Amino acid sequence: MGEVPWIVVLIILPLTGGMACFLFPTISKSLGLLTSLAVISCVWGLGWQLEEDGAQRYAIGGWGAPLGIDLYADGLSLVMVAVAALVGLGISVYSSSYFRRDKANHFWPLWLFLCGALNALFLSSDIFNLYVTLELLGLTAVALVALADGSEALTSAMRYLLINLMGSLFYLLGVAFLYHSFGSLDIAILAQRVEPSPAVWAAVGLISAGLLLKTALFPMHFWLPAAHASAPAPVSALLSALVVKASFYILLRMWLEIFPIVGISFAQLLGLLGSAAVLWGGIQALRQTRLKLLVAYSTVSQLGYLFLAFPLGMSIAWKGALYMLLSHAVAKAAMFMAAGNILAAGGHDRIADLSSITQRLPLTLTAFSLAGISIMGLPPSGGFIAKWLLLEASIQSGQWWWGAILLLGGLLAAAYVFRVVSHVFTQAEATHEAREVPARMEWTALVLALVVIFLGVFASWPLAMMEIGSPFGGGS
Repeated sequence: MGEVPWIVVLIILPLTGGMACFLFPTISKSLGLLTSLAVISCVWGLGWQLEEDGAQRYAIGGWGAPLGIDLYADGLSLVMVAVAALVGLGISVYSSSYFRRDKANHFWPLWLFLCGALNALFLSSDIFNLYVTLELLGLTAVALVALADGSEALTSAMRYLLINLMGSLFYLLGVAFLYHSFGSLDIAILAQRVEPSPAVWAAVGLISAGLLLKTALFPMHFWLPAAHASAPAPVSALLSALVVKASFYILLRMWLEIFPIVGISFAQLLGLLGSAAVLWGGIQALRQTRLKLLVAYSTVSQLGYLFLAFPLGMSIAWKGALYMLLSHAVAKAAMFMAAGNILAAGGHDRIADLSSITQRLPLTLTAFSLAGISIMGLPPSGGFIAKWLLLEASIQSGQWWWGAILLLGGLLAAAYVFRVVSHVFTQAEATHEAREVPARMEWTALVLALVVIFLGVFASWPLAMMEIGSPFGGGS
């Protein structure tokens, strides 16, 4: 088992599954579910391999860097492929009951191609290869957004496409500056060669701008709420849980290995933008009248927490940001699935009229509430562990104001989560007969919400996984 190149299998498997779903649409549901289960098994194999042998590097075609392309896996990339596999399995199970046959024939190939692109991105060690995976990821995500019927979905998808292309263009220009200056595209080689120069500053600015646009960090978040709110529920879940995290992962990887020379000023700027995102996203979520828009603006807010680690610059802060990413991915997938269940049952997601619907979906509201506990950062949840690590880092570094942002963001999250949960306690007569929601859709949301609680109770193992290969520079 230790000889199996799991790092390669994790990329080839979902791409092969996607092609099989395209060629055999009548059994695409079964193929998709089997592929998602197999990906989980491969992640377990890669984790076992990393724990036994440490960080892994694989030369594609036998030609490694600098002439060829390397794949690389350490604790950071392992956590990313693990959360993608976990949330991906939940999305597959949920989607198996969500889509009608005509939509399912399009969904499964696109979803598995997106899964393959995510794994390739998290395991790449070549900055141009990262560009290729970003493009595949963006194009499949746009097509999935367009699966929803209506002009609103098409408009949101086109806007999303243009934003993706713009972000990719900025990133590619930055890659060109680095390659022209240092003659390599491999992250490990660039980490040794990069020195301060005007070309490096230009590359930092272009790459960061492109990735921040794709991550939807405030004030570049304008495309996200409409795209997430108009997409089908499982697509909204994967966009919020996984797709926007991919560009953050690239920025984090390059910041840790290539761009530590940037200095504290840019780090403080990212922290300020993250703080603005936490507060602005929370306020906007409070003002929404539709549930899916509330959850979408909550994503804008929660993404801001990830950038608080940059000015703190400590190993414990990076772990806190990564644990926030992990917890948010699972919790937000559960929230969007719960919102999809409510929309399917009642035919609308108007927050003011949820009382008659939510009381008929106890499992769905339980899932939403448990996920909300993590979003608020309350124990015993993964969100609590993440915020505790970030708060500890802010105290240790003497930058207490970032801790204040954590507390304010938690209060805003509590306010907008309770706006939804409070309808459970409000008696209202049913205005029409609620549609039946498949049990599989309700249980999938609940299981994911329970997972985010387990992330708070059993935090030691994921935190230990992050140490493999010392991606954060060692220390605790």
